[in-house]
Amino acid sequence: MSDNIPLEIQIEIMKRLPVKSLIQFRSVSKPWKSIIDTPNFIAAHLHHTQQHRLLVYCDEPVGDDPNYYVLFADNDTFPQHKLSLTIPLLVNEFIDYPNISIIGSSRGLFCFHGDVPNNPRDASVQPMAIIWNPCVKRVIPVLVPDVTTKFFICFLGFGVCPTTNDPKIIKIRFIRDVSETITSHIPRQVEVFTLSTRAWRSSYGNLPPKSIYLRGSALDVDGFLYWLANDIIAMTNVIISFDLTSEEFRQVNLPDSLTRCRHINLSISKLRGSLVLSHVIEEGDNCVISVWLMVGGVAKSFSKLYSVNVRATYEAWLRGFRKNGEPIIEVLEEDDLPFFKLGVYDPYSKRISCFLTSGMMSATFEVYPYMETLLLLDQTNVAVYNETNSINFLDDLVV
Repeated sequence: MSDNIPLEIQIEIMKRLPVKSLIQFRSVSKPWKSIIDTPNFIAAHLHHTQQHRLLVYCDEPVGDDPNYYVLFADNDTFPQHKLSLTIPLLVNEFIDYPNISIIGSSRGLFCFHGDVPNNPRDASVQPMAIIWNPCVKRVIPVLVPDVTTKFFICFLGFGVCPTTNDPKIIKIRFIRDVSETITSHIPRQVEVFTLSTRAWRSSYGNLPPKSIYLRGSALDVDGFLYWLANDIIAMTNVIISFDLTSEEFRQVNLPDSLTRCRHINLSISKLRGSLVLSHVIEEGDNCVISVWLMVGGVAKSFSKLYSVNVRATYEAWLRGFRKNGEPIIEVLEEDDLPFFKLGVYDPYSKRISCFLTSGMMSATFEVYPYMETLLLLDQTNVAVYNETNSINFLDDLVV
């Protein structure tokens, strides 16, 4: 930029530039680098970013493509414009790679979870989470203590606090045997890892009742994590939320018509900063997906948006939404056996335009819409943290 432009104006211009341009600016100007790397600039840029992306994960290679992850630009070129994507090499160290899980995405960050070798002598493993920003190629590995044992199972969630931009990993421990959950005297345990402190700590807020048992992965929506759950005493479906700022849990009731349906027919996703609940039922050779939007403040409730009638002989699932609000649906039809397909539903023509096909019948898709951000730019990507120590990894494992 010209030296005749005041620095304040230059900063305002840079706040609106794509991440790729800002990374280039850092390499050619030390003054710009010192500005771009500050937490204040990173936070300000977050509110101006407009580069929307769709990361699609399939637990088998996609068609003839050997990759498990496909990245799209979510704009007028969709789905023709695929973007290059390099998964962190450290993810390959997971024992069960590529069948690892993304436990969440938030503000342009992703969090993987899996096991890495701990001691070659006894074949022991160490659970690990990896926080990753694909835009700035920053990777933060985090050791996760006591995830799963013979008697306990843990559910993990990931999100970025909206007030501090501090990434957090939440770990909730449950007794593995659901029948013993209510009668056991063992207290429920919740731990929170915050990147700013580099440590895990116990959370003693209003924990979920013992009758609540989580189902599936957490979803970050507007500063809250949401899990589908069951109340095993009332025998009802509910949603549990976790406030990433106050670290308080709350229960969100489902529409009356969905409180006692089969929980495997329910799923949650996000539409323009709001939580979406979907329910699938089979009607002959079709699947009907009802779509509900959560509305309201503290007293949250659901309002039905619409129903989607999909020709799917076997299965159909709502996997997410594009930036423009179009639903992304996964289908398995008899004519397409043994492959699942992922497509965008057009509400006017009532047709699905498929853009990805899985490589095997058992494969399923997960869709992660996100916007490019600078978060983690001011972090190093070589430290693994737990309660007491840190371990250094070589750079070529994490970039």
